[in-house]
Amino acid sequence: PVEKGSLTGHSDRVFSVAWNHDGSLLASGSRDNTVRLWTPDGQDKGTLKGHDGYVWCVAFSPDNKTLASASSDKTVKLWDLSGETPVEKGSLTGHSDRVFSVAWNHDGSLLASGSRDNTVRLWTPDGQDKGTLKGHDGYVWCVAFSPDNKTLASASSDKTVKLWDLSGETPVEKGSL
Repeated sequence: PVEKGSLTGHSDRVFSVAWNHDGSLLASGSRDNTVRLWTPDGQDKGTLKGHDGYVWCVAFSPDNKTLASASSDKTVKLWDLSGETPVEKGSLTGHSDRVFSVAWNHDGSLLASGSRDNTVRLWTPDGQDKGTLKGHDGYVWCVAFSPDNKTLASASSDKTVKLWDLSGETPVEKGSL
């Protein structure tokens, strides 16, 4: 592999990057409390400001119209990317500590966030709270949906990966790895 280039613009450490699903846009989240958008050739497409803490994770919705960003300010922000200029369309609150991770399910009908408060929260694309998954004894660093959207995996500093069954009305823990 050969380095294609370096994207500069953040004023502090960069914690996360994510491509949109057609490869036309890259997002980066930083300790400078911002999200930056870039084209594949490195053109700066804007800076999203609104968080009052580090941006730990960014994730594009499957339709590329919404970007979710997770922050130390205890929120997940949703950014509308469907217009000419990105606009903040909501701030999801409910975690009691830093939010480290966000992930969309594969059809875009659900968003998960993992936090230093040891929980996973589930949200609809319009920001409605769909529940809190409790069971970890440490920070939740990462969340990921299975390809069929029926299982959510959460990784924690408690040295476990928990699997959550999402196929029923109420999510339930399937077990730990």
